[in-house]
Amino acid sequence: MNTKSIITSTLLSALALTASAQTAVMSDTHAMQRVKTDKQYVLLPVEESMDIAHVRVIKNNQVVQEFNCRLAVKHTDYNVPLDVKTFGGDVTLDIQFTGQKRPVSSIQDYVCWKGMTTTDTFDTTNREMYRPVFHHTPLYGWMNDPNGMFYKDGVWHLYFQYNPYGSQWENMTWGHSTSTDLMHWQQQPEAIKPDGLGTIFSGSCVVDKNNTAGQGADAVVAFYTSAGISQTQSMAVSHDNGKTFTKYAGNPILTADVPDFRDPNAFWNEDAKVWNLILAAGQEMRIYSSTDLTHWKEESSFGKEYGNHGGVWECPDLMKIGDKWVLICNINPGGPFGGSATQYFIGKFDGHKFTCEDDPKTTKWLDWGKDHYATVSFDNAPEGRHVVLPWMSNWQYANQVPTQQFRSANGLPRDLGLFSYKGDTYVSVLPSPEVYKAFEETTTGSLSACAYLEVTNLKSNATVTLSNDKGEQVVITYDGSKQTVSMDRTKSGKTDFSADFPCVTTASTYGKARSFQLFVDHSSLELFEGQGHVAMTNLVFPTSPYNKVTAKGCKVKIHAYRK
Repeated sequence: MNTKSIITSTLLSALALTASAQTAVMSDTHAMQRVKTDKQYVLLPVEESMDIAHVRVIKNNQVVQEFNCRLAVKHTDYNVPLDVKTFGGDVTLDIQFTGQKRPVSSIQDYVCWKGMTTTDTFDTTNREMYRPVFHHTPLYGWMNDPNGMFYKDGVWHLYFQYNPYGSQWENMTWGHSTSTDLMHWQQQPEAIKPDGLGTIFSGSCVVDKNNTAGQGADAVVAFYTSAGISQTQSMAVSHDNGKTFTKYAGNPILTADVPDFRDPNAFWNEDAKVWNLILAAGQEMRIYSSTDLTHWKEESSFGKEYGNHGGVWECPDLMKIGDKWVLICNINPGGPFGGSATQYFIGKFDGHKFTCEDDPKTTKWLDWGKDHYATVSFDNAPEGRHVVLPWMSNWQYANQVPTQQFRSANGLPRDLGLFSYKGDTYVSVLPSPEVYKAFEETTTGSLSACAYLEVTNLKSNATVTLSNDKGEQVVITYDGSKQTVSMDRTKSGKTDFSADFPCVTTASTYGKARSFQLFVDHSSLELFEGQGHVAMTNLVFPTSPYNKVTAKGCKVKIHAYRK
């Protein structure tokens, strides 16, 4: 795991709360835990199979924080830290249990009461066999959509949908990590936390170089969805390069009577000399314009009768590549192999209206795997590059994959371009140049859990099989006559956590494939056609790492990861 904790990684001996705390039971679903401590954290025991408990942190008779946590009833799966030092240490936890999952008859006997401990440190040392090495993951807790990404002063900033109080979806907050090379990430403190308007859903950040918002040149302005009773759009500003944000006092800045109204993505439109913002509204995208990043005018909408409408449209992005505009639209469900996926549209955009050049019934997919979603780009990327980052999972089983300390990783960073095939234009996808620098130039004869494989000298029929000593395998097949490539993970290892997980994913190569690039990292396989015509991202969970490569009708070179 290429992350460093901002929390001390050595767990000192914790003190049981029973010596400095008192549990008051009001009913079979309601209790209060009074905590007196000068320590930094209260460690909360989590049991993932339980229903959520709603926790209110009370200080001086005021609610200072609220969140949901699956507090342990019968046994503890893991612990998560609650920082109480920020409130002065002495607090009351007002806890309301929900649902019917209570295998222990009396609330007084729940293991969470005795399991709560206080400590000045929290151990984030990796204990997961499936944690990737060269992909971004949270140190602990749940992660989904990347959002708010930007580049500034040599640093890549990645924000992400984050749950600090468990490894399943809940309590959406903007987590934050930074990198100087897109491959090694350092987790930072949480950037934007829930407030009275709701939890913090996905959005974007822009670098306001010319002080159009009146917050100073190079201020970082964030846009996000406040998910409360309704979904509304809010704004926040950072004056320290994205480390901390001050929320705009006039939030929300955009409202609508649409249930799924979210994920604002703002960008400077150099052609029109105006700020544009695109967001999802049900099964269409709405486009806005602004001169000051604060006041927005609705310009148009796009989506009716175009592309795939098998699910809700989410996490849009709109960018100019060459002389064409590309509108990225993430959809859940409706993907080519079930669940969530990323589609895109190509056309023209004048700052007011996006016009798609393709037939309305045409659907183009950015990635043809099962585990690629919520793809958005970095603002202000150097050299005019279009660098994107996906969430590497699928909503069909994201909460059930066999990890607990953390759930979910980001896919590799990718640079987007365009290519033509039979008169149509498509988006090309290749690993960002920074990816290749993370691997040895010389090759090795052995496969490890982290590796980059070059597949060349393709014949009309070729297969690459990754396997281990337990008979688990993934088979990649290129069919030159059909011009397709497929990946079969039905026998890849652990698959029984979801009936939707075993699958074969297949894609067109849009002409003859010249080569493939395959990246292996503990629990993921990412395949790229050498010209960028196909990207295919799939999770795998072998019970031991694949250590054997069998190539037929091609040659394979293995590059080890630089440690």
